[in-house]
Amino acid sequence: MTAAQSSEKPSRLPARAEVPREQTWDIEALYATPQAWEAEAEALPGAIDALAAHAGGLNSPEALLTYLSAADDVELRLTRFFSYASMSASVDGHDAVAAARRDRASSVAARYGSVSAFFRPELLALDETTVSQWLDRPDFADQRVRLDRILRNRPHVRSAEVEELLGAVASPFASERSIHPALANMDLRFGTAGGVKVTQGNVDSLISGPNREVRREAWENYADAHLAARHSQAAMYATNVRQSVFLARARNYPDAITASLAPDRIPVEVVTTLLDTYRANTPIWHRYWRVRRDWLGLQELREYDVKASLVPPRKVEYAQAVDWIAAGMAPLGEDYVKDLRFGLTEDRWTDYAENDGKRQGAYSNGGGRVKPYIFMTWNGTLGSYSTLAHEIGHSMHSLLSMREHPYSVPRYTLFHAEVASNFNQAMVRRHLLTEARAAGDTQLEVAIIEEALGNFHRYFFIMPTLAAFELECYRRIEAGGTLSAPDLIELTADLLHQGYGDGVTMDRERSGILWAQFSTHLYANFYAYQYATGISAAHQLLEQFSEDEAAARETYLRFLKSGGSLDPIDALREAGVDMLSPDPVQATFRTLEQYVGRLEELLGKV
Repeated sequence: MTAAQSSEKPSRLPARAEVPREQTWDIEALYATPQAWEAEAEALPGAIDALAAHAGGLNSPEALLTYLSAADDVELRLTRFFSYASMSASVDGHDAVAAARRDRASSVAARYGSVSAFFRPELLALDETTVSQWLDRPDFADQRVRLDRILRNRPHVRSAEVEELLGAVASPFASERSIHPALANMDLRFGTAGGVKVTQGNVDSLISGPNREVRREAWENYADAHLAARHSQAAMYATNVRQSVFLARARNYPDAITASLAPDRIPVEVVTTLLDTYRANTPIWHRYWRVRRDWLGLQELREYDVKASLVPPRKVEYAQAVDWIAAGMAPLGEDYVKDLRFGLTEDRWTDYAENDGKRQGAYSNGGGRVKPYIFMTWNGTLGSYSTLAHEIGHSMHSLLSMREHPYSVPRYTLFHAEVASNFNQAMVRRHLLTEARAAGDTQLEVAIIEEALGNFHRYFFIMPTLAAFELECYRRIEAGGTLSAPDLIELTADLLHQGYGDGVTMDRERSGILWAQFSTHLYANFYAYQYATGISAAHQLLEQFSEDEAAARETYLRFLKSGGSLDPIDALREAGVDMLSPDPVQATFRTLEQYVGRLEELLGKV
């Protein structure tokens, strides 16, 4: 067993060059050598510039198809080019050459955006009836979905002069989105907890540790650092909201949320139904907090206690996790499991080594249509197993959809994606709980439930809270109001109290600064709610497997294979999930209630 495979922290993290090859991804499938990437770096700008020759000439179906084919080829090359650079930088922040590649790839991507900017305005300027006739031709079959999605935005496209102006403000309007992470990641100082320096990378592990005093110190210091910058952070966020409201109005949308959801044809009712159903079911969360308090033997549960472990950590090796995931996903059939196991072992989709300089986080990258790569760091915990189950859900989604459709068919959206990842976690969890209960392994059963509830806490507690916060902020600005730091803190504290009830004793000011800790989620307009809808759809799909496994398997695999060929609401409706109804959210609360009830039963038995 190597240091990177064990859950025991080594005294010194290995350098990237020292980690075993089998724990790294097969990045050579993108480019065999760095020199091959460099050769593409020389060739790709010329291919991009050649697209400019099509400008002004998209006046026939043949000319349009010729451009689309050329652009697809360039985009796919660019995706692989950028993936290689960003993946190399992700695994080793000390690698200056990789960082330079990433910067160079970003410049080439910007060049493509500039050169191809003529396409949408030129397409939308064509006669609507004529283009509709072109799309009915058989040779447009692989392009129809993408073109339809561009053309349906026609009512919100302004004159050429206005479009040029809106394009010009895109970069300066994005400034606060880069300022916030710079502030949070580089300028804020979070003090220490238990003598350990608190950082963005370790704050979660400190808050979930066994020592309550360390948890308290880490949580309070992290919140206090954000509170110290609350006024500047409020100004940044308010600016972001006002800019989005301006852009929505400039494009003739009734409000910012409609402007954000319209490109994927997601009705606003999806968000409001999610939030209404969530609020109606918060007593289940209140019950969980009381059960957690009793498990931990506390007189009162504080916010720095909501992630504390209920049972001793369970060590899990990577190979064990692969076996668990393969067994849990068996209801999807032999082919699905065979592909999954092959990718996670022999084909080296996953980079799970722990090495010095590797960035935090996890992701799946399947855009290059080579392999659906997974980035993560294995630390030997149930959290690592859960992350792997989540990311392989994304990767299998990418694999099955790209087998089914050519590159010209759009990739699935985040709304689609979070269904697949959460479904895998839920399916494997169901299998493990059944096995643990049959074996009488109460500690494992509690540990799996705790892992599940940790996942629910982020996706089904924090994310709906942020979504409600965001919606209210936009409504206030659209009504001519303001967003001051005290306003935002008070709003967040009120929303958290809805979910905590009498189960958690709050520190309202420190609790209320939570909004400032989520730059990615809140600066990408109406982004957070999709995590809650994803986990909700996943659990309603899981319930179908208890009713008719064969039919459910066929339905779910059809959803994965559809990729982005259908809008997310339509794809889920075909899979038997209506996101306009409260049913998916109710299904998830049913699962949450089952977990809480089981913890109540097991209290005192461990």
